[in-house]
Amino acid sequence: MVSAIIVAAGKGTRMGANVDKLWLEVAGRPVVAHTWKQFNDAGCVDEIILVVRDGMQPEFAKLAAEHGFKKPFRCVVGGAERQDSVWNGLEAAAAKTEIVAIQDAARPCTTEELIAATIVAARETGAAVAAQPVTDTIKETADGQVIARTVDRSRLWSVQTPQTFRIEVIRRAISTAREQHLVLTDDTAACELIGQPVRLVKGASPNPKVTVPADLPFVESLLRKTN
Repeated sequence: MVSAIIVAAGKGTRMGANVDKLWLEVAGRPVVAHTWKQFNDAGCVDEIILVVRDGMQPEFAKLAAEHGFKKPFRCVVGGAERQDSVWNGLEAAAAKTEIVAIQDAARPCTTEELIAATIVAARETGAAVAAQPVTDTIKETADGQVIARTVDRSRLWSVQTPQTFRIEVIRRAISTAREQHLVLTDDTAACELIGQPVRLVKGASPNPKVTVPADLPFVESLLRKTN
C-alpha cells in the first residue's frame, strides 16, 4: 500500500505578510487543490494524509467536496517544524502502508509519472527523491557580498518532492533526527543521518514550488497546459 503525505501546515512567510500561498487561486483553483488533485488522480497512490494547521480541517474537507476528490484522505495537525509535521503524517498512515510519498503542498505541478517513478525507486533502494541537476553556475561566498569560489556544478542536484520511502526507513531516519534534536530542511537529510542511500529521480517536466509571488505566472502557465 502507498500513502501520500501532503505537508500543508507551513506559513509560507516568503510570499508576504498575511498571505497563505496554498490558498491563492491559480489556473482556476487553489494551489493546494492542484497538488491534492495530482495525488488523488494518481493510480499508484492508495490514500492521502494532509498535514494541516489546527483549525483548518473543515476547509480541507470543504475543498475535497468542491473538487470531487474521492480517494480516501484524512487530516492531521502539523508540528512545530516540518519534520514534526511529517512525523505526525507517518503516525496517521494506514497499518498496511509499505511506501510513503511526502509532498510539499505548494508544489502543484508534480506529475503522476514522477510520483510513480519515485515509488519504484523507493521500493528498490529504500529512499528516493525527485530532483534535477543544477544548470546554473554556482558561486560560494563567505559574507554574502563577495564570491569566494566557483563550485563544481556537475555533482550538484536540486531536490524537490515527492520524497518517497519505505515507511520503516523514513520512520527510523526521522526518529534519529528527533533524538539528536536536529532540525532538517528535508526528509532525505534524515536518511543521510542513518546512512540510507537515496536514489535521485529526474523528472521529465518542470516541478516548481510556489515560494514567492514571481513563481505564480510560471506555475499557472504549466497548469493550464496540463489541465
